[in-house]
Amino acid sequence: MLRRTASGFGAVALAALTADPAFTSEAVDTNSPTLLGNALHGLHHPPRAKNIIFLYMDGGPSQVDTFDPKPMLTKFNGREPSEFFAVEPTQFNNTGKVLDSPWKFTNYGESGLPVSGLFPHVGTCADELAVVRSMVSEFPEHTFANYFLHTGSGLQGRPSMGAWVNYGLGSESQNLPGFIVINGGLIPPGGLDCFGSGFLPASYQGSVFKPSGSAVANIQRTEKSAEAQLRKLALVRGLDDMSVEHFGKHDSLESAIQNYELAYQMQMAVPELMSLADEPASIQSMYGIDAKYGPTKIYAAQCLLARRLVERGVRFIELTCPSVGADRWDQHSKLKEGHENNARAVDQPIAALLKDLRQRGMLDETLVVWAGEFGRTPFAQGSNGRDHNPQGFTIWMAGGGVRAGTVYGATDEFGYKAIENRMEVHDLHATMLHLLGVDHTRSTFRFGGRDMRLTDVKGHVVEDLIASS
Repeated sequence: MLRRTASGFGAVALAALTADPAFTSEAVDTNSPTLLGNALHGLHHPPRAKNIIFLYMDGGPSQVDTFDPKPMLTKFNGREPSEFFAVEPTQFNNTGKVLDSPWKFTNYGESGLPVSGLFPHVGTCADELAVVRSMVSEFPEHTFANYFLHTGSGLQGRPSMGAWVNYGLGSESQNLPGFIVINGGLIPPGGLDCFGSGFLPASYQGSVFKPSGSAVANIQRTEKSAEAQLRKLALVRGLDDMSVEHFGKHDSLESAIQNYELAYQMQMAVPELMSLADEPASIQSMYGIDAKYGPTKIYAAQCLLARRLVERGVRFIELTCPSVGADRWDQHSKLKEGHENNARAVDQPIAALLKDLRQRGMLDETLVVWAGEFGRTPFAQGSNGRDHNPQGFTIWMAGGGVRAGTVYGATDEFGYKAIENRMEVHDLHATMLHLLGVDHTRSTFRFGGRDMRLTDVKGHVVEDLIASS
């Protein structure tokens, strides 16, 4: 942990005030294990991916309307679902008829992967995708399901997956956090606890960025001059060091010191990150920066920013959804309108992200994950919506060592329950960590008398999703 080392803003401030070029921020030893931006724990095996971009689809997209076509829904549209399977209680218990998908599916690429009309742009990337049709969750309600997806526990206050990755591997950037959440406008149910560090040191929590403007609150200098700021920072660091000497090390103080230092570095790094002046107009247009639909423009900026963060060494990046005027992907009614608006916002930017990473030679080392907290029922809620369904839904992964152009697992013929190769959230986390070179059973933190981990006492790596090396 940080002590009286020749690093951080204490050293930078001293260097600036003494005009010693050997102690400028550029001269900081980036291999020092005491610095925030470096891995403190390391790899357990050779990694396939160096970074993760997690595309969180807030609200629960319908699997049977996106990547899991079910002809039986067409055949028996309007019939009672109880004629074909046992209907279990749902979130609202307003069970309607079997509901056909409003969208046709098209087979794309050499893999022939079926993708619905909601995602014509993502469909062109079908040969990059490893589609999991057999995801299951333990919770049918948003808040608990969000905690579970993000932290491996349905309880509030556990470390998020991004925090675990940051704890285990750190960031390759000295000027940016290792875990960044790009907020498109919708923080999910469960709030910022979905991105928190829990019992891990606070320095590993997610930092929330906006995709435009100042991006991060409270990092702008308020002092009249840089020299005045450096004097203040040096004073704060000296007081912190005195506290450590007097009271001993404490995680909250150590984390505060690290966060102060990182915030100072971010004052210079963030404006450069956010400026798209070096991005060709063709790239910006490919993402949809110039789209007429406002939510597409927002998500385009998020995806482009995600690529730029990967280029700068940020380890874990999560994107939340932009607001489209509907209740996220949570269409209990008006399924067609709501899903079309949500898909329109993210389809083009996601495809552009995958293609841009590929053309830059970055996709093989960047794991992209698309997932919601659960799926939806194959029967209607009311007349034209779908209720929550954690018993079988779809996610997909791309890049980062996954077996591209494949489908793993299956739901029943109506898309209600996973019946083949059920994949639990702990399995997803274990597989993500494995692709980063981390053994999920060995990535632990001692808390409450236990060696805690993201996957608790569960989880296994899904080898069928991993490409041969």
